[in-house]
Amino acid sequence: MTARSLLDVVQTEVAGVLAEVEPATLETAADLLDHAPRIFVAGEGRSGYMARAFAMRLVHLGRTAYFVGDTCTPSTGPGDLLVAVSGSGTTAATVRAARAVTDGGGEVLAVTTAPSSPLATGARHVLHVPAATKHRREGEAATVQPLSSLFDQCTHLLLDCVCLELARRHHVTDEQARQAHANTE
Repeated sequence: MTARSLLDVVQTEVAGVLAEVEPATLETAADLLDHAPRIFVAGEGRSGYMARAFAMRLVHLGRTAYFVGDTCTPSTGPGDLLVAVSGSGTTAATVRAARAVTDGGGEVLAVTTAPSSPLATGARHVLHVPAATKHRREGEAATVQPLSSLFDQCTHLLLDCVCLELARRHHVTDEQARQAHANTE
């Protein structure tokens, strides 16, 4: 395969997954984020990197957001929202965090390929990303990419779309987001 054909294949794969996402699920996710006083975000491995990028963008939008596992992350409480990212919906640390949040009176937004997974079944809302994971389960989208690359790419784009919706609702401009960007880099 040439570099051009690889770009075309990846673009086609991502477009295929995004075309299957129900737009209403993005609006519901934005609604949950809008009503949460504090937002916690969790994920492991590459899903964790997508979750961290999302938490950072929420801060740029003026929200109070934390990444689970950071040493300065406080405990959760009633009304808090956890956005839990796990392609399989079975990642032990992410499922454990979701249970802790719900046990403490908070809610969970699961971002996963598996709507019937342990993570999803305990969540208030599921943002279903119909992409391939490292497990290559029946019904997952076909991909030439290794492991969970397709899920990670699509998750990043979908969570950015949720942030765009929040920015639209609250009239957050690029300049305002830039002012909230870290100045210690």
